[in-house]
Amino acid sequence: MSDNSQRRFRRAVVTGGGGFLGSYTCEMLLDRGTEVICVDNFSSGHPSYIAHLRDRPGFTFLRADVTEGLDVPSGVDLVMHLASPASIPEFYRLSIETMLVGSAGTHNALRLAHRENARFVLASTSEVYGDPLRHPQDEEYWGNVNPIGPRAVYDEAKRYAEALTTAYAKRHGVSVGIARIFNSYGPRMRPDGRVIAGFVAQALAGAPLTVHGDGAQTRSPCYAGDTVRGLLAIADSDYPLPVNLGNVHEVTVLELALLIRELAGSSSPIEHRPADADDPRQRRPDIGRAKRELGWEPLVGLEEGLRRTVEAARRERSDNLSEVG
Repeated sequence: MSDNSQRRFRRAVVTGGGGFLGSYTCEMLLDRGTEVICVDNFSSGHPSYIAHLRDRPGFTFLRADVTEGLDVPSGVDLVMHLASPASIPEFYRLSIETMLVGSAGTHNALRLAHRENARFVLASTSEVYGDPLRHPQDEEYWGNVNPIGPRAVYDEAKRYAEALTTAYAKRHGVSVGIARIFNSYGPRMRPDGRVIAGFVAQALAGAPLTVHGDGAQTRSPCYAGDTVRGLLAIADSDYPLPVNLGNVHEVTVLELALLIRELAGSSSPIEHRPADADDPRQRRPDIGRAKRELGWEPLVGLEEGLRRTVEAARRERSDNLSEVG
């Protein structure tokens, strides 16, 4: 199915819809004419992410914890399960909650999809590959994950979620899709624990840009709009296997810091701090499957995406300073 072939979904449930990628997903679905039930408890998302959607026709917000169940009206034909903390500080603060949203939360979302005969899309992560021993990472790679490390609550929750999703497809015939998301970034992302958003906030404030370790570890940042286009392409398809969604432009963390500093017009110094435990040394997706099966690939280049992110953060910072003044 090509990237331009869209299903006509009547009503979608987006768990974690009040989060970073969730808010973009709700927005794009509304733009396509789909009614959206956004489910979030704001344990890691924020009401500001969806403030601009509250008055849009077809948008309903349900404040609820997906681990406790999903009580929504019938007539749902798409369930997109995006609920989960997604940064190191959140993994420490919400360790058990992270495990539960990947296990009980995924189960409840799948039960809804099964009951409603809806298409189900799981937002998984490149973290299922751990600190990879294969580079770039393709979907056939099983990963190198520390099951008791600082990232384990996220990594293993997503690996479990993929297994449970696959089990529902095989046992109950649920139409499922699995997205392994690589390093998404863009406007709205909060700086706490996120590399790019953290660098942007530090550069605009004139504070030191904190690089953990030597900065030689690589990432493959993908602009949020491209990531969500990929999520919807999976929704539109019938493809059941995991699909990498990411940008093949690999860059070191130190290079990211220097580029963001330049785009922000900042003179912030680079400050090295101790490396994070189990921090992956390399991260780059093989997106051959996404191209073949979905007709999808990212459209926004790294420099352009970072420029948009910096400018959005600059506007938000200016607005906040004006309110304080």
